[in-house]
Amino acid sequence: MLTNKRSSRYSSLGFLVGVFGIGIGLLTGFLVGVSPLLIGLPIFAVAVLVWFFAQFEQAVIGLLVLRSALDTFSAQQLPAAFAVGLDGLALLYVIVSLLTGQAVKVDKFWWFFAGWVALQAMWVVLLPLGGLGLDSTYLFEGVREWTRLFSWLMVYLLVMQLQGKVKPQTLITTLFLSLVIPLTVASMQMFLPASLLPSFLVQSSVDAGSLEPASRIRGTLGHPSSFATFLLLFIGFTCWKIRDTRNRAPWLFLLAILTVFFVSTKALTMTAMLFVFVFVMIAPKLNLLNLMGGILLLGLVILLFTSTDFGRERLGSLSDTPLLNPHMDMWRAILLSWTDGNSFNWRIAQWHFIWEAWKNAPLFGYGLSTASYVTVLQNEAHNDYLRALVEGGIVGFMTFLSLIAAQVYRLVHIMFTSPKNSSQQNFCFILIALLSAILLGMFTDNIWKHTTLFFYWWLSLSVVGWDWNQTPPSDTKNYQTPVRFLRS
Repeated sequence: MLTNKRSSRYSSLGFLVGVFGIGIGLLTGFLVGVSPLLIGLPIFAVAVLVWFFAQFEQAVIGLLVLRSALDTFSAQQLPAAFAVGLDGLALLYVIVSLLTGQAVKVDKFWWFFAGWVALQAMWVVLLPLGGLGLDSTYLFEGVREWTRLFSWLMVYLLVMQLQGKVKPQTLITTLFLSLVIPLTVASMQMFLPASLLPSFLVQSSVDAGSLEPASRIRGTLGHPSSFATFLLLFIGFTCWKIRDTRNRAPWLFLLAILTVFFVSTKALTMTAMLFVFVFVMIAPKLNLLNLMGGILLLGLVILLFTSTDFGRERLGSLSDTPLLNPHMDMWRAILLSWTDGNSFNWRIAQWHFIWEAWKNAPLFGYGLSTASYVTVLQNEAHNDYLRALVEGGIVGFMTFLSLIAAQVYRLVHIMFTSPKNSSQQNFCFILIALLSAILLGMFTDNIWKHTTLFFYWWLSLSVVGWDWNQTPPSDTKNYQTPVRFLRS
């Protein structure tokens, strides 16, 4: 019986390898016909596949660490290629695992998330059928956005396969390597004149002609706000490490460094998110030490933010908005937004136009990633709740809220079911504080578009649900990956 099972597995794998070999051969022939220089791509793909299956744990962790360095090359479509490649690797791993009789690890939330991502494909299908507020001209935008969502699902799935092979504390600590390249590039943006930086590291054309350091840093990410939310996530991870380790000095030092970089992004919305994160983090365990630590952190942020002309200008611009000026109503703010350069008044105008656009397609909206095409300002919504409403209509907005509610329920459930004051419970609580900050930031910014943030968010949500008491095997060489199974 065992021999028959092995023979069946060998046959399945042999067929799979044969199909893969034929595919590589055809692709190589096609690429040589296009350009002889492209013949190296299939060889590189084969090398990556061998590495991926032979050193699965190291390969997955390496890919997770690498993601933070890619957004600088968005113009070359490198992040998109990475996402598609990661999706392909995840699906191939699942297929090979099933053919070799190995279990594919998932949890209940993954099934919910998979159903949610599958449901979003409905808006991609409805667009060319004329069921939405725009026509098929914007189909590519919808496909690209759905692929981005699907890649998050695959990240969650891949990380789940590490359960029982890598300690969750080890995996999270290893993710700090993701900071190395972004912080190195951010340091260059802070201290070097923009004229000395490569063009892809300069924030804007204005900075490119300046002899002064770039006014706002963005590291390797596409925008200062994206870099700020990425830093906020790792500020949360650092706070967890401070609670989880006895040697706190290095982590306190890292926290100070991350705070300096965070403030240097000069993103006011993200600063408000940091305040929410700190408040939620210290409120349930309020004591003198936590209170002093929270006050010190927020005091440092305020001091650094107000020490620059840009920071003082950003805070001062609030007095020219309906928020703090009782003599200014919404319509005056909308009119002034065309000339005063006040980003807050501009947001009010954009939100008004988004709301009016939604009324023309209230049930199913305009389609995924179309918010920037439905108003006269031709820009992103700068409010993720309005974005969900105008892109998905009432139906899409309700699915968006359901995803948020599912995350809240999952984290609260894990927090109350994990051992009290355990490393898992503390990490879960940090994620709740981060989620609270993210939900606030979604009111005034395009947080949903911060792909790198959610790349690491979803893998964190996967790790927090592991069995943290499970001890990984000490000898990983005994673990049979699909390639090693063939050798056994």
